[in-house]
Amino acid sequence: MRVHLAGRELEVEVAGGVFSPGGVDKGTRILLDEAPTPPPGDLLDLGCGWGPVALTMALRSPDATVWAVDVNARALDLVRRNADRLGLADRVRAVTPDAVPDDLQFAALWSNPPIRVGKTVLHGMLSRWLPRVAPGGAPGGAWMVVQKNLGSDSLARWISSELGLPTERVTSSKGFRILHTTR
Repeated sequence: MRVHLAGRELEVEVAGGVFSPGGVDKGTRILLDEAPTPPPGDLLDLGCGWGPVALTMALRSPDATVWAVDVNARALDLVRRNADRLGLADRVRAVTPDAVPDDLQFAALWSNPPIRVGKTVLHGMLSRWLPRVAPGGAPGGAWMVVQKNLGSDSLARWISSELGLPTERVTSSKGFRILHTTR
């Protein structure tokens, strides 16, 4: 499939059984259009699917190593194939959560988090990964896109109150909110 990522028309592989098999979904598109160029260093795409966020981060930040994390083996295989196809295989590491070194801190995290897994699982994911984002503001920090009607505002309040990480709504577009969390 042909998609538009990082200002380029690219050919990628997608598949059923992975989030957004028809291409770049509306929420992810908004995140990719609104988030600033990621900083160099280790970057995290949490819940990577077939890889639109991880690939964009790698294309926009050539001095970065992108950790594309997902629990879906098919998604990880697609990210690896797509990174290889685009000449990014040496900078995109598609892995399960437990394969990420425990001591690794991330210069930035970008995610269209899997809201539909439920609050308990989602809160567990964010509790695990958000504290691993290095201190500092934009372009670092965590950049997440969440549908307004699926609880973006309550999620921002939860992150701020329960994790103690300041979270602000950066923008709203087409029913989605971009949240930015810092340490």
